[in-house]
Amino acid sequence: MAASEAQLMLSVGLIEKDVNGDTLWVWCYPLVRVELREVLLRKCCLTQDGAGLHPFVFGQFGRAWYYITTVEVQETSALRKVPHVTHFATVLTAKDFNPEKYAAFSRVLCRMYMKHGSPVKMMESYIAVLTKGICQSDENGSFLIMDYDVRKAYLTGSIKDVVSQFSMETIILYTALMLKKRIVVFHPRVEALLEFTRALPALTWHRKDWSILHPYVHLNEQELENLKLCTGYVAGFVDPDIINRTDLFDVFVNLPDSEINISQSAKETMAMGKLHKDMGHFIVQSAEDSDRTDSQVIKDISEKTRKILSSLASLAEQCDDSKLTLETLKQRHFPPATENFLYHLAAAEQLLKI
Repeated sequence: MAASEAQLMLSVGLIEKDVNGDTLWVWCYPLVRVELREVLLRKCCLTQDGAGLHPFVFGQFGRAWYYITTVEVQETSALRKVPHVTHFATVLTAKDFNPEKYAAFSRVLCRMYMKHGSPVKMMESYIAVLTKGICQSDENGSFLIMDYDVRKAYLTGSIKDVVSQFSMETIILYTALMLKKRIVVFHPRVEALLEFTRALPALTWHRKDWSILHPYVHLNEQELENLKLCTGYVAGFVDPDIINRTDLFDVFVNLPDSEINISQSAKETMAMGKLHKDMGHFIVQSAEDSDRTDSQVIKDISEKTRKILSSLASLAEQCDDSKLTLETLKQRHFPPATENFLYHLAAAEQLLKI
């Protein structure tokens, strides 16, 4: 298990900033392709004029997850012997979503680099984790890959916080996720974006698909083209100009203003009815129960979702090739909004006959 978990890691890299304000990609193992390196430099707060120090950010580009930990060089560090280095960032890329795992490993790597001032020790630790799933050091701390279960990463985001902020409007997010729509979230603080967006895929727990998450995207053509390759997504932006890019979203979430808007082009598909109202009330009731944990709320929503999917599957079984048709739905005389939702849900779940 440890070995297979470790094989999810792709690379480790190092970015440095000097007293002149120049930021450079100084080292990596193994090679990181140029396109990805450009993205990683853009994500690192050391390259952003006027940006504060963001200790840890994560995101996804080109099917690779990145985890960037940035620190200020201490007076006692061996790096002070290196002329002019004031800050550095460790960059880990991997195939899996697990921020807590890679944040912990990054902290160990940062302490090593701070102490030794050379990436050699970092590479040794990276290889140790890659081959054995563990790196141990009395001075710099230990890291055991088995301590970080992916389910914990999935459950770290708070659905209760999402519902607390948006109440019944949470049903818009639920519906958009169920139908694999494009959700864009805006907040000027990247930390707020990361915290909010990572929780959303849990609303469709039956898929356990965090590959839809792109929590930190810049209005950069390279990144936007990468985003457009995805059928549906949850994408986070710190640039307020994202509101003008209506070609990128079906649902727009303005976090600071606690507003959710459905784009004109998606309003027909996202039409709400009694089914949505009932589900919305159910989500709010579960989330507002102070005795229920986030995990229990997710379980409640998941069980309710499974009932909807089971009903849909039963309808599909009555059709040729177990694929649902619009004619079959119309025969059931559902309310228009329910019929519309089930039709598009069948398409999202690959239960629709085309």
